[in-house]
Amino acid sequence: MALSGLENSDLKLIIFGGKGGVGKTSCAIATALALSENFKTLIISTDPAHSLADCLEQQIGFNVVKVDGAVNLSAFEVVADEALSGFKTNHLSELKKLLETSTNLDNQDIEELLTLSIPGIDEVMSFKTIIDFMEEGQYDKYVVDTAPTGHALRLISSPKLLDEWIKVASRMRWKYRYMITSFSGSYQPDEVDAFLLSLKKTVKRIENILRDNTKCEFIPVCIPESMAIMETGRLLSELGRSQIIPRQIIVNNVMVSEECDFCKKRKSSQLPYLKEIGEKFTGLAKVEVPMFAEQIKGLEALDKLKSFLFRG
Repeated sequence: MALSGLENSDLKLIIFGGKGGVGKTSCAIATALALSENFKTLIISTDPAHSLADCLEQQIGFNVVKVDGAVNLSAFEVVADEALSGFKTNHLSELKKLLETSTNLDNQDIEELLTLSIPGIDEVMSFKTIIDFMEEGQYDKYVVDTAPTGHALRLISSPKLLDEWIKVASRMRWKYRYMITSFSGSYQPDEVDAFLLSLKKTVKRIENILRDNTKCEFIPVCIPESMAIMETGRLLSELGRSQIIPRQIIVNNVMVSEECDFCKKRKSSQLPYLKEIGEKFTGLAKVEVPMFAEQIKGLEALDKLKSFLFRG
């Protein structure tokens, strides 16, 4: 069986997730390469330990670069610190005014506070970066390579975290608004209110895209091993709680050869796990990818992987 439905023109965002070491990055890149044959495609890595550049064998960073040897494919690695720095720079006046009007902090305290990072902000900034790209509309498809399961789940839940931050900020502003209204009799919304409203709209856009299976698809990647299967089960359960329902799963590193004793033993040892995958993930179409003798690195190897993902 092969991956299906990804060429639907309404589908914009394709996210790969799973346990570390199961082959998410290579599967994501191979998928992006396949899609780039008919669509202008951007592959994005949100993994702090980026392996996109290693797999493609070219330099990639916090700038969009064309993928060498591919016509319609570009790549980008999210650097959360730089994304946060850019966010603070673009909205410094609003953030300062929010703190000036809603706290008792002096200017030095505010300056120091704004230099600090915020717990969980990496995932928020990563997803905001993806949404910013999508709203610019320069690409037809956006393929996301996430870090191992925990990071992927935090990425998916980042709209809730940002929404909680907005609620706290809005409560702070309400007190300021009440005070101004009490003294002057009226209140005129300013740039801080517009900023918070804009962030709220961003949260809604992210949530709407994630929950719309015509626009977004999450593809888990698993291997026929006990720990990978257990972690994939937890991943699917958490995705379900966020109303994200995958429809297909890649089962990677499946031994098909019986040409040597090692191959026969490995194939035999995988059989019960393949059966477990079939029984445990009954609602998902299974796309099996054989174990490669060589490392999946460079366009030639990725093209070979692509043929298994899309032609079975």
